[in-house]
Amino acid sequence: MSSSTTADWFEDRIAAAVAPLLPGFAVEAVAEIDSTNTELMRRARAGRVEPVLLVAERQTAGRGRLGRPWQSAQQNEEPASLTFSLGLPLAPADWSGLSLAVGVAVAESLDPSGVHKTGLKWPNDVWVGDCKLAGILIETALPSTGRPDASRYLVIGIGINIGAREADGMRTPPAWLRQWRPEATAPEVLHELAEPLVRSVLDFEARGFAPFAERFAARDVLRGREVALSDGTAGLCEGVAWGGELQVRTDAGLQLVSSDEVSVRPRGMGF
Repeated sequence: MSSSTTADWFEDRIAAAVAPLLPGFAVEAVAEIDSTNTELMRRARAGRVEPVLLVAERQTAGRGRLGRPWQSAQQNEEPASLTFSLGLPLAPADWSGLSLAVGVAVAESLDPSGVHKTGLKWPNDVWVGDCKLAGILIETALPSTGRPDASRYLVIGIGINIGAREADGMRTPPAWLRQWRPEATAPEVLHELAEPLVRSVLDFEARGFAPFAERFAARDVLRGREVALSDGTAGLCEGVAWGGELQVRTDAGLQLVSSDEVSVRPRGMGF
């Protein structure tokens, strides 16, 4: 892990904004790391469960859902992508729909009015049109602290394309924030996103997915489209249920798909 960064990541400002919500919250910025998610999971398993945001200018082994790689990008020695992880103890009554709630927080921060057609692709991507702007990876660990409460250590990894990037090797063509915000920088976007993200996660802990359901539906890019599931099933997407499951109308009837079962793409895009 290399700690000398080339950018000012507004660590003190972000910490000051979030600390009233999460006492003891800290922000760490590093130049290079294998994976911010992997690092926070390592810490949690070693009993370090303090609330923290870890941002890296470059990840050498960044991960997406189902073990897929997430590559950082740079332009002119500056980060052209934003890759960070938020870690904190959390004890919601029901974990269902958490990735969707996080997606809502990200999309609303990047495009508050929705005028740039920033949508949500179940269960963990932010799209513009049929192009991927951001991805979310959620992991949890049971810390070795011996505490009797029901909390787990939650790690939310987020990768956002800030500048233009090539589509080579990508399963979904990329979108990037500078397509409508040409002066956007990764540190500025992190500063804008951190506090709303934490607030949304704490709201989810208190009230579950219900407060986010209609907001997700307003940006749902799969609803009303024919989709194909990775297990070979195909049907019409009827949006997301109140528990966060994807609803697909198949020849056999309505199927509820939970986030850990399948990958979903609009029919014709392949797997």
